[in-house]
Amino acid sequence: YWPVRIARGGDVLAPGDGLDAVQVIDARDLTAWIVRLAEEGTGGTFNATGPSSRMSMSEMLAGIRAATSTPIRFEWVPADFLAEHSVSSWGDMPVWIPRNPLTFVRNESAVQAGLTFRPLAETARDTIEWNGTRSEEARMSPRAGLSAERELEVLAAWRRFND
Repeated sequence: YWPVRIARGGDVLAPGDGLDAVQVIDARDLTAWIVRLAEEGTGGTFNATGPSSRMSMSEMLAGIRAATSTPIRFEWVPADFLAEHSVSSWGDMPVWIPRNPLTFVRNESAVQAGLTFRPLAETARDTIEWNGTRSEEARMSPRAGLSAERELEVLAAWRRFND
């Protein structure tokens, strides 16, 4: 959701205050690591997510922003306002779960076992490129995140609230 949304440009509804921790991993990094574990006969219990250190929502969005030159402006909207307007964490705002300590789990054992992470901007660029290969119908019907119309509606309500 986020790479495609940011690539679309314009005013981007950004959830919360930007400080909430988020974790993401490129499926290619996870898959390569799992194959290496199997090939090497490495077993154990791991939290296989990235990055290797804490990342905030604002850091994630900035990292994705680095993948495109499309003009955008993040408009941070508080969690309480989003909840009042039926904008849900995770489903409507993928990756984001406000004020939840479980949004950053320790992954040191996975990193010690060889889990590596490609740069977020690379994942974002590749996601944007992949999205461009999908049918128009698929691009217009994302499985997660707010529709363009709903995002505009919530941003308009936020601006009215602040006037």
